[in-house]
Amino acid sequence: MNTFVPLFLSVITLITTALPLSGQDSPGRDEALRVFLDIGRQYEAHVKREIPYVNYMRDRQQAELYIMLTSQRTGSDGREYTIVLYGQQRFTGVNDTLTYVSRQSDTDEMTRNGILQILNLGLMQYVSHTPLSDNIRISYIDDSIAEDDVDDKWDHWVFNIETDTDFDGEESQTQYQLDGSLSADRVTDNWKFSFTLNGEYEEEHYDIDDETITSVRRSWGSRALIVKSLSGHWSAGGYFNTRSSTYSNIDFSCEIAPAVEYNIFPYTESTHREFRILYRAGCKIVDYTEMTIYDRMKEHLWYESLSASFEIKERWGSVEFYLNGSHYFHDFSKNRLTSFTRLNLRLFEGLSLNIRASASRIHDQLSLERGGASEQDILLHRKEIATQYEYSFSVGFRYTFGSIFSNIVNPRFGNGH
Repeated sequence: MNTFVPLFLSVITLITTALPLSGQDSPGRDEALRVFLDIGRQYEAHVKREIPYVNYMRDRQQAELYIMLTSQRTGSDGREYTIVLYGQQRFTGVNDTLTYVSRQSDTDEMTRNGILQILNLGLMQYVSHTPLSDNIRISYIDDSIAEDDVDDKWDHWVFNIETDTDFDGEESQTQYQLDGSLSADRVTDNWKFSFTLNGEYEEEHYDIDDETITSVRRSWGSRALIVKSLSGHWSAGGYFNTRSSTYSNIDFSCEIAPAVEYNIFPYTESTHREFRILYRAGCKIVDYTEMTIYDRMKEHLWYESLSASFEIKERWGSVEFYLNGSHYFHDFSKNRLTSFTRLNLRLFEGLSLNIRASASRIHDQLSLERGGASEQDILLHRKEIATQYEYSFSVGFRYTFGSIFSNIVNPRFGNGH
């Protein structure tokens, strides 16, 4: 009994000291800046863990500061990250835009820390108006970096070599696939050069009764692009492509097409919004593997295409729309129209709408093999088959409710999968 009483009192003391007393002032964190992050899951947990002096809100309407992160590839195959800070409520009209550029050789950790450093700097003008600013200390590190121009021995050229091998099997089925690609890119403010060479080999074996069915698909291709910047809205350039594909009945094709593009918005705003209109016209020389449905083994084709790409990302969500139309000059009925739409819309607190849709009207399958595809070809996807259209559509809603705060990060047991 004498041992139980001190133990009981100790437990009561521990519980009462852990609970806030009524009338006692809340800690400064309760008055911290309220922030909504729109930066992607790969960075969100890291930011929440490393920046503890703000409150992270589950809904953007509850926040005093909306932070949006977008990115685009740089000429050296790195990425330029744009961090936009939109002030809300008492900070309405207090906005800022910051940038961070990562190199191709940077690890994920280096990129995350670089974004984190820039974000810390951007938050200061808002945090300075909160009680937690008394706990902020700012230090300066002088690296004494020279301002001389960089001596780039590669002259902005970036090269990539990629290979990938897959092998799957079970008792009555085996499959292996080999992919490879080589690319070279050079991007400056005035010029853009891009070259890619790729190849793919896929082989499948199926044991059905006493018979073994073998399916083989081979393809390779190359793509070259050159673009000259003419102004803040205009660009001109051209494409050069080659291709070979057993699936499409193409033994070899070669294509060259000059092109011109106009962006309604300045190219400098491309991480937030763009509306590009691209026109191209060209010539294609094609050698077919087998006789086509139009009794051709070889032909020269002249064509033109016009496409429009619209994309915008704001606090209410994002929308992307693409439309392309093309036709051959020798027969205008040989044409194709393709569209793609993606919409992410935040309707109100906790509810968002996601829509993806694509559709194509197809009347230009000039390479279809005469005699059509066999049942095995269709089931094994060995050959292209005739169609006048294709489409896909998905729609979904997401609704969350509960605590308005989302400050805590707990990675234990992963995400429950």
